[in-house]
Amino acid sequence: MKSSFEELYDYEAVRSLGVATALVVRLAEPTLVVGSSQPDSVLAIDRADFPVRRRRGGGGVVLLQPDDVWIDFWIPSDDARFRSDVTTAAVLVGSWWGQALATLRSGNWSLGVGGMRGQPEHGVACFAMGGPGEVFLDGRKAVGLTQWRVREGSFISTVLHRGDSSAILTQIPVVPEGLESALQHHNLETLGFVSHADDIERAVLGASSPWLRRQLFLSAN
Repeated sequence: MKSSFEELYDYEAVRSLGVATALVVRLAEPTLVVGSSQPDSVLAIDRADFPVRRRRGGGGVVLLQPDDVWIDFWIPSDDARFRSDVTTAAVLVGSWWGQALATLRSGNWSLGVGGMRGQPEHGVACFAMGGPGEVFLDGRKAVGLTQWRVREGSFISTVLHRGDSSAILTQIPVVPEGLESALQHHNLETLGFVSHADDIERAVLGASSPWLRRQLFLSAN
């Protein structure tokens, strides 16, 4: 898809990585990221309050923020953790998150294992829907997941937000009925995990090791 938005990552550099790599990412400023198949018109660019980037991965718009727990996994096709099936790959990565979060808080944690859940019109925003491998507490989404697959491997992006995503509602030209309610996801604040971001990162990587760990700092400017 031709787009006026710059890509979020240097994806060609990612696919050239020869070993399994966990990329722990931080942003300089809040940034709107649109899914690979979404048109530019999904956002009201004339009133955009944030920089906009495009990812190579499905799903809806997501508002990424500096204090999110954002971990991306590059899994080469010859790695034991690589799964050829898209759903199975997502569920495996989600299970690492679920295991990590359950050590910090008991509760009814669950993983998406089937098709998409939610109203199709709410798919404009990533955290208003649920999909395979995504993590929920009491049915409310906590961890979002998207993936991009090429012959060299799979790139699975995951995030647990620091706060809510309600600012998305002012950035899209037409807000579907019920989207505001659907977008009320869990985050570090609602889970009481604000002081545990580093613990969560270590637990997720520990549940799935070994990885080459890389720390990235992305600026939208």
